[in-house]
Amino acid sequence: MEKFITIEGNDGSGKSTVIEGLKRIFSERGIDVVFTREPGGSMIAEKIRQIILDPENTQMDDKTEALLYAASRRQHLTETVLPALNSGKMVICDRFIDSSLAYQGYARNIGVDEVYNMNMFATSGVLPDLTLYILVSPSVGLSRKTHQKELDRLELETNKFHETVYEGYLSLAKKYPDRVVVSNGETSKEEVLQATIEVIDKYLNK
Repeated sequence: MEKFITIEGNDGSGKSTVIEGLKRIFSERGIDVVFTREPGGSMIAEKIRQIILDPENTQMDDKTEALLYAASRRQHLTETVLPALNSGKMVICDRFIDSSLAYQGYARNIGVDEVYNMNMFATSGVLPDLTLYILVSPSVGLSRKTHQKELDRLELETNKFHETVYEGYLSLAKKYPDRVVVSNGETSKEEVLQATIEVIDKYLNK
């Protein structure tokens, strides 16, 4: 069942909670799924994550940020994702290329095509088989984040930045309808999880 599935969403969408639910469901089903995340997911990639998200790195150039994400993605792909897929396992990843397109391509205004091409080089053209966008309005997402003790560098960005990320995801969903399914993250945790597993099951059983 070597399928590569990614879960995306703007900050505060609840995707991390959904992923914890998916871990439980697949464990109960006895299906061996590799769950991983970006940035990170391997030793070197996790070190790059620390640099990217460190709130003290306020002087980071936007293109440097995009390149660091791509570098982390390359290492994660070769060290974690591809070995799992090649062994016949399903991989579910918290964020992948769509995050770079939304956050750096749209919100940082680097350019979606530029960020896409950068990542195609980094991943040798690897894209997910299925991507789920769990989206909430930026105001809802940011209000949820206020309960966290610590926010990372991107979570601390302006409301305008987060609004553009949200709009970017909506544009990407229209651009890649064959791969992307959008879910409403503003319903209950149980409803979001149920909607997510239904989409995954439908894809796996087709």
